[in-house]
Amino acid sequence: MRLDKFLKLTRVIKRRTVAQEVCKSGRVSVNGRQAKSAQILKPNDIVAIGYGDQRFVFKVLEADERLLKTNPAQAYEVINE
Repeated sequence: MRLDKFLKLTRVIKRRTVAQEVCKSGRVSVNGRQAKSAQILKPNDIVAIGYGDQRFVFKVLEADERLLKTNPAQAYEVINE
């Protein structure tokens, strides 16, 4: 599943266009590498989003779109807020 779509469906970021802008500005990394919005996420990927002087880091548990629509909170595990 695309990174921007995952961020929107899990409600980490409210809008997909905002998620794309955040990725484009270089504030999102996947497994320690800067990520584009079209990057495909897989289970066990570590995603870090920087905003201001804080970082939100989480581990992807599930990247299935059907599961995300029914229960988005179980798709990721927060590592650091």
